[in-house]
Amino acid sequence: MDYTALKAAHTLLKEYAYDLGTIERGYTNRTLYINLDDNTVKEKPVSEMMKKKFIGGKGFGLRLLWDAVTPTTKWNDPENELIISPGPIAGITQYSGTGKSLVVTLSPMTDIVIDSNVGGYFGPYLKFSGFDAIEIQGKAKKDVIIAIDGVEGRVTIEEAPDEPLDSHVLAEALTNMYAADADDRRNVAVVSAGSAADYCGIGMLNFSLFDVQRQEIRMKQAGRGGTGRVLRDKKIKAIVCRSPQLKGDMNNVVDMDAIKERGKRFNREIREFDDVQCRMRKVGTAHLMEIMDEYDLLPTHNFKFGNHPDIGRIDSHVWEDRFTPRSSDGCWYGCTMACAKVAEDFTVTTGPYKGDNVLVDGPEYESAAGLGPNIGVFDPDIILELNFYCDTYGLDTISFGTLTAFAMECYGMGILNKERTGGLELTFGNGQAALELIHQMSRGEGFGLIAGQGVRKMKRYFAEKGWGDPQIMQDIGMENKGLEYSQYVSKESLAQQGGYAMTNKGPQHDEAWLIFMDMVNKQIPTFEDKAEALHYFPMFRTWFGLMGLCKLPWNDVEPENNAETDEPAKVPEHVDNYVTIYNAVTGSHIDKQEMIRQSERVYNFQRIFNIRMGAGLRANDAQPYRAAGPVTAEEYESRADRYDKQLKDVLGLDPAAMTIEEKMAATRTYREDQYEKLLDAVYERRGWTPGGVPTIEHLKKIGMDLPELIEVVKPLLEK
Repeated sequence: MDYTALKAAHTLLKEYAYDLGTIERGYTNRTLYINLDDNTVKEKPVSEMMKKKFIGGKGFGLRLLWDAVTPTTKWNDPENELIISPGPIAGITQYSGTGKSLVVTLSPMTDIVIDSNVGGYFGPYLKFSGFDAIEIQGKAKKDVIIAIDGVEGRVTIEEAPDEPLDSHVLAEALTNMYAADADDRRNVAVVSAGSAADYCGIGMLNFSLFDVQRQEIRMKQAGRGGTGRVLRDKKIKAIVCRSPQLKGDMNNVVDMDAIKERGKRFNREIREFDDVQCRMRKVGTAHLMEIMDEYDLLPTHNFKFGNHPDIGRIDSHVWEDRFTPRSSDGCWYGCTMACAKVAEDFTVTTGPYKGDNVLVDGPEYESAAGLGPNIGVFDPDIILELNFYCDTYGLDTISFGTLTAFAMECYGMGILNKERTGGLELTFGNGQAALELIHQMSRGEGFGLIAGQGVRKMKRYFAEKGWGDPQIMQDIGMENKGLEYSQYVSKESLAQQGGYAMTNKGPQHDEAWLIFMDMVNKQIPTFEDKAEALHYFPMFRTWFGLMGLCKLPWNDVEPENNAETDEPAKVPEHVDNYVTIYNAVTGSHIDKQEMIRQSERVYNFQRIFNIRMGAGLRANDAQPYRAAGPVTAEEYESRADRYDKQLKDVLGLDPAAMTIEEKMAATRTYREDQYEKLLDAVYERRGWTPGGVPTIEHLKKIGMDLPELIEVVKPLLEK
């Protein structure tokens, strides 16, 4: 590829020079605002109130977006913004998992706020180049590249007609194009989407990193909610950041010794315990495959089942053989967890890159489960190819897996057929049909264009066409708020049902993963226990998104004595690590209680943001029935011993005297009632009304009684 010729074809639309400034205590104290309607580029100061109330990362994104949109703004309106912010801890290299960014925008899938946590180098590089966040508003007339040069102190907007869209080739081209020389490639990071994001609501963003050991571009994904669709709707081909050379203390922290001491502790745990705990350095999150299968939690055939006899064909040992571990397998410098695994020299067999040897980032557990058993595929080569094409085309692997599984079940029920799918035989296990579906998405044609809008829109479309019963599609369509479920079966964990459907953005497990506490270890038996867990863990995990942190180092390796602590599920030593690191970076003096309050402020702000946009109430926290129980007779009978026992022991019924229909109806009534009681308990614990609205008293208690929030909730509280 002739990078010089590609660069020469650019047309400079705007150049903005800025003072590089300094970072103090994790903040640059300014954000970068760009409006593509008229190519405005300007800096905005970050106030002390902004840092106190919203902290950084997701919090900054929510505040900036709130100020930019109105209650009637749609995801594809020019005033919608795409915001990327790393957070105050992001960019330190002395502790694992500190290179994350948060992407915030109005989602084409949910019509409310989406936030997506992503690795790669862009977020820290943005900060090192002088900005705590970038917010992009408006729409370009033609494809543009936004380039931030943190060495020269320059921002440009350039019309870019010739670069290819797909991420693996685009990121390589732009890394070479904007680096000063070959060695400088490590200092360049690219945010891009791909050709399918031009058409599909499930479009996502790739954040690049240059792997020095492999001399290859790798990518991490801001996968959820359609962030890539927003990027492409704004006619942005990519955002590029060139950072100054990395040094030991780019954040200018207050107490580096404290950070180093906690980093040494954690690194020792990784060395001594990872091989006997989660094996993150060897196989990453794919170690979960056979574990989830063993506990009946592996989504199979659209979450109908939780295990499959062919799991051995795609379990962690298979992926360990495919991966080529290197010490550079972190998605940020200094991460000794090194869980970002790579399959090198994979030969593509279909589509526009057929015959190419490519590098595949992953699959991680969510991708392997969603692209594998959930659509009935147990061929690792097909899973890798689907993973590759989702990444380069800019598609969320989680949503793609879940929506394809839904379409396949609809095909099996007769809701879909070959005529309605344009010839695609969408049966469970048909990996070639799934690949053709993804290629159609990249071309914006055929059934792929319909499926690419997600499960919620498919349900509506199929119902409007008169193809199927809306109720059965509602029951088996695994989405909440418009976002597809991530890859865990929640039927036997009431707490996890809440951890999915009560989320602010939709069912992504990064708020609360409570299955083992609830289902396996029986640690939260009462509604009050579950409500407490559904208060603490979403608030604790929200904190990672404020700071620019990865959640995996928190509990995917544990101190040797963790099981002996009072609250082992919280991994208290690691919680203390995070409190210590935050104080050491910023000079603050918070404790673990204030950590939760920081998150509560932002969490409640996001809930009220959703209410402002016409959602965020109890009705929006409803779940599809399959998340709670068996929809079909086949599904019931696959676990008949379990369900019959529950009817007898819990409800006092005699299953031997009941028809399958009666047993299913009784099970459904009970499980739906349990979920409603859970909603009541969780809302009360969170300081919300039975309708899911934060009370003014609670907002005052947590220091978030801002006038603009009171204005939104007050009319609902007065009803």
